[in-house]
Amino acid sequence: MDVEITVVAGARPNFMKVAPILSALKRRRESGCPINHRLVHTGQHSSTMMSDTFFEQLGIPSPDVNLNVSGGSHARQTAEIMMAFEADLEKNPTDLVIVVGDINSTMAATIVAKKLCIPVAHVEGGLRSGDMTMPEEINRKVTDSIADFFFTTSKNASENLIREGIGEERVFFVGNTMIDSLLINLDKLERPRLWNDLNLKERGYLLLTLHRPANVDSPALLNRILEVVSRSAGSFPVIFPVHPRTQKSMEEMSTTGTNIFRVDPMSYLEFIYLLKNSKGVITDSGGITEEATVLDIPCVTARTTTERPETVEVGTNVLLGSKIDSLPGYISEMIAGTWRKASIPELWDGNAADRIADAIVGLWESGRIGRGNSSA
Repeated sequence: MDVEITVVAGARPNFMKVAPILSALKRRRESGCPINHRLVHTGQHSSTMMSDTFFEQLGIPSPDVNLNVSGGSHARQTAEIMMAFEADLEKNPTDLVIVVGDINSTMAATIVAKKLCIPVAHVEGGLRSGDMTMPEEINRKVTDSIADFFFTTSKNASENLIREGIGEERVFFVGNTMIDSLLINLDKLERPRLWNDLNLKERGYLLLTLHRPANVDSPALLNRILEVVSRSAGSFPVIFPVHPRTQKSMEEMSTTGTNIFRVDPMSYLEFIYLLKNSKGVITDSGGITEEATVLDIPCVTARTTTERPETVEVGTNVLLGSKIDSLPGYISEMIAGTWRKASIPELWDGNAADRIADAIVGLWESGRIGRGNSSA
């Protein structure tokens, strides 16, 4: 009997994580494993640059279904995803639901699957920032409290789960599928048009991204951060792709400094091109800290905590903390080329998705999924 797997994705960070998983599952099917998979897109990111373009560039097949749930408050969005996903699962029975990351779709799909007695595997399980003001931290903890299997990006994440009472036999340290996507696409990067428009040079600019509520929901705080970045960068241009959430606060600001260039969100291949060729990046994105670490790009995270401590412990990332006044020193190190030496975390080698697929085959062969099972 074939094993049916449902993979759920909903927003930009999810797409980079599921693309290599879908490819690995397809290869297992082609090699004779009786594993079928389907992709459910919740629609959490509905704009073309935040969603559709990623499917095309990452070679992700069209979703089997798009639930078309986007916008609204966290509660409303989560509830609507749950209702739509429940209806989809009732029409399309499955033996395993795979969720990735820490967005609302991750938590919503997990709750629905478990209510229907369907096992759930969480890719990127065990990440913890300790900051319960972050919606993502709530999503992670709720998901991990009821999921059945966990594919972790680091030993630290595995240890978090075991410390929380998860049996070691349910935890698989596999590496980072986002890095799989990064490495697969390095020879496909696309130079954005703004490169020539702004006369950019390799290692001649900084990159800035901000989207966390703590940084962008207050126009006054956002303006303060941008002022410090602009002043510290001096003659270096700062490229600032503006997230839709950030744009709302930007509308209340008259200027961002003459050396800060606000641009629209970019496609994956264009953004990674800019990151790879930058002098450094200031961000509040967890995923970008991972990509910067593998690309050996100096990175400052504008947060007080991180759920990816390996990017700080061995990678290129440093935490800014609550003192914005520390930023000029970090930017000076970026520009001067005196950033500390870093290394790549264990198993961030481009093979995480294959390890996940192999683990799923092992779960099927041992009878822990499929064959009428409804729990781990």
